[in-house]
Amino acid sequence: MTAGWLVVILVGASSIAIKGAGPLLMGGRAVPPGIVPVFKLLAPALFGALVVTQAFARGRELTLDARLAGLLVAAIGAHLRAPTFAVVVGAAAVTAALRFFAR
Repeated sequence: MTAGWLVVILVGASSIAIKGAGPLLMGGRAVPPGIVPVFKLLAPALFGALVVTQAFARGRELTLDARLAGLLVAAIGAHLRAPTFAVVVGAAAVTAALRFFAR
């Protein structure tokens, strides 16, 4: 087994252990009502942070490049409730075109 596969297996096992720890630690108790809204907002907040980090950062530097235009096209498409496929293709096309012409 290579080191790469060992890492994949360890990360998978860790993920399963973390997901199983919640129900195990709660022990059948109900989640407090004040926490439920926080849980509902946690995934979108983490996803938003990931998008911003990937769109505006290169290492430890702030970078404004073609990714910003692609993100703006995706945001406009999502706001207009365009189909997801169209949003992704539009954002990718704008980003690719700007990168091509910026050479």
